[in-house]
Amino acid sequence: MRLLMISLLALFASLTLLIVGNSFLITLLGLRFSLLGIDASTIGMVMVCYSAGFVVGSLYADRVVRRVGHIRAFAVFAALAAMAALIYPLTYNVWYWGILRGIGGLTIAALFITIESWFSAVATNANRSKIFSMYQIAAYSAAAGGQLLIGNGNPINYALFTLSALFIIAGIIPLSLSRMHSPEISETTQKMSLLQLLRLAPLGVVAAFTGGIFLGSFYSLVPLFASLTGLENNQISIYMFASILAAMLCAWPIGWICDRVQRSYVLLVICVLAGLASAANALTVNDPFTWRLIALCVLMGLASTVYSIAVAITNDMMDSSQIIAASSGLLLSYGLGSVLGPLVSSALMERFGPEALFHTLAVALVSMAVFTLYRQYRVPPMPVDAQEHFIPAIPDVHVIPEIDPRNEEFVDTPIEELFREEPTSPEVESGDEGELMAKPEPPVAESESTDSTEAERPHPQTDEDSPRNGN
Repeated sequence: MRLLMISLLALFASLTLLIVGNSFLITLLGLRFSLLGIDASTIGMVMVCYSAGFVVGSLYADRVVRRVGHIRAFAVFAALAAMAALIYPLTYNVWYWGILRGIGGLTIAALFITIESWFSAVATNANRSKIFSMYQIAAYSAAAGGQLLIGNGNPINYALFTLSALFIIAGIIPLSLSRMHSPEISETTQKMSLLQLLRLAPLGVVAAFTGGIFLGSFYSLVPLFASLTGLENNQISIYMFASILAAMLCAWPIGWICDRVQRSYVLLVICVLAGLASAANALTVNDPFTWRLIALCVLMGLASTVYSIAVAITNDMMDSSQIIAASSGLLLSYGLGSVLGPLVSSALMERFGPEALFHTLAVALVSMAVFTLYRQYRVPPMPVDAQEHFIPAIPDVHVIPEIDPRNEEFVDTPIEELFREEPTSPEVESGDEGELMAKPEPPVAESESTDSTEAERPHPQTDEDSPRNGN
């Protein structure tokens, strides 16, 4: 138990510091670009590079981790992410910003792969459900907490970017000080193409795509929307903090409902209500800040669960051996949505004004509701008794589903193996330095022992034996 607590403290400390720095940076960039007068479509193209880099990193960064080891990979990727954060204030070239966002997305995905593989190693069949839940809470809480740093300076200056980089770099310290050994990353993970998954669970794949449209647009463009509609930095900080906190608080009651009602009906109702809430955000632009805050919290609390419901609906159609492969396909669908969403939303914001962001999201959510009705007409919803237990999901990378409580093929790793002592040389008494690997000799008779001793005893060298003698 002591080893488990030590390992979990190190993992959660690194996870929290990493997410605080990254979520703070994403909001900070949206505000900085807005204050610099960059048009919305350009901001959308720059911010979407993060999603593209994140998808690429989540699919391929594990090769680097497997090649050089967890600690080295974690240190390298954290350094790259921090360097990218520090470079933003040094340039005003939007092409460089796009490259930096791509690097940021790739490195953050790699960092999640590294830290989540440790979570998978620490988890056991007895505790992985609790660890999975703690992971969700820590991730949401850290993302919300990072928003509170927005009001501590001017987004134009370098100070806040330095603060973000410090949090990302600080994430190296807990894992580097831990005595845990690097876990293994499986090279034989089952693969499933997006088309295969679409044929098996079309509703889940389209819902994951819609979740990507919403969350990608939310994190990339809501800070810009808030700035363009007159909110101050301190208000934007609260605006983002409260909405992410609402997502965490709504995950559990909606999950409770999903275990007791057919999930396609829950998805239908969530999409309709979230579509109405999105339209309300566009209509309350000129209202007091409190009403705007409530509207955004309702929207985020509802729409943030679309991806989790997509995962649940998809896993209902899979056996336990396909969960990880299906989660990779859902991640790809989510990633495509998170790329398309900001591009379309930002272009419409530039053409029709900031309110177009929430009109676009409303259309996406209502379209998802219509597709859900179509699927219910084509295929009867799965009975409640046949549904798997609902597990809230954060769409980051593909490693954490290994400890999904529904994964029946999970294999325990004894915690002692992660803290095994390094092999050391046996203790040797003085005078025996040359006998490190001495093997025990069979016992011999006393007379033989005496003769052997006499034979091995060195004799005084005579002139005849001397090497100086030519003989």
